[in-house]
Amino acid sequence: MRRITSGTFRMGSDRHYPEEAPAHRVTVDSFWIDETPVTNGQFQRFVQATGHRTSAEIPPDPREYPGALPHMLYAGSLVFVPPREPVDLRIWSQWWRLLRGADWRHPYGPDSSIEGLDDHPVVHVAYADAEAFAAWAGKALPSEAEWEFAARGGLDGAEFAWGDEFAPGGRRMANTWEGDFPHRNTSRAFRRTSPVGAFPPNGYGLFDMIGNVWEWTSDWYASRHPNDAPKACCIPRNPRGGREADSRDPRSGILCKVVKGGSHLCAPNYCRRYRPAARHTQPVDTSMSHVGFRCIVREDLP
Repeated sequence: MRRITSGTFRMGSDRHYPEEAPAHRVTVDSFWIDETPVTNGQFQRFVQATGHRTSAEIPPDPREYPGALPHMLYAGSLVFVPPREPVDLRIWSQWWRLLRGADWRHPYGPDSSIEGLDDHPVVHVAYADAEAFAAWAGKALPSEAEWEFAARGGLDGAEFAWGDEFAPGGRRMANTWEGDFPHRNTSRAFRRTSPVGAFPPNGYGLFDMIGNVWEWTSDWYASRHPNDAPKACCIPRNPRGGREADSRDPRSGILCKVVKGGSHLCAPNYCRRYRPAARHTQPVDTSMSHVGFRCIVREDLP
């Protein structure tokens, strides 16, 4: 883990997606954070020690999904399956499939495995799975403010975790989509997840804060940030995001948390969320092939 010293920074952005606004000052206390996302190897040790079964491995309870078609209530998870040609980018169901038998051990469907992928981020973990791992490890999931402060690596206000240029000197700094999303990936290195540490760390020595996999935070999702404090004396300290009562997805009614960092599926023509300020909503019951997490340890307050 790396120690992040307490500080004040501008969280969010006024230049990109509406949910990132307004940019506002916040202060976070010192904490420790994992250098990398939790890997398959680490998660496997947790499962071996506890017998934990992830949400993707358990058929949904019909009582929790009234009106759902019975044949759709099976153990599985959402897997990215690229279409063969350009599609309407407003219809995400054209590249996401709920695959029976997809889970953290079988990231691309029942016939796949994590053999040889011990150092890749674990995926197909719902929020409760990430919380269970954190509790077993004696850690916690970061708040959105803690995560973003760490991701910025000391570059307050910079566009990316490494500065203001996406690919300085032509060098790729994170595992993000290359080519036209979702049908044409031109990357010569990674088409899916990459080993943690395959790209340079940020200024705090943290790897994969941008790209590779989205990461769970402990904050309930709100559609925008609070306004900036009018005076320095009023800057929020260790803010905790939105309210649980307001975080339900309007279509499904499922509670949602904030995920950060973007993933290997973020692309200039579709999702420019490979930035520290970027954020997205994620239903707590939903696991996907591009969502993982990392943990923190908060220091005792004086």
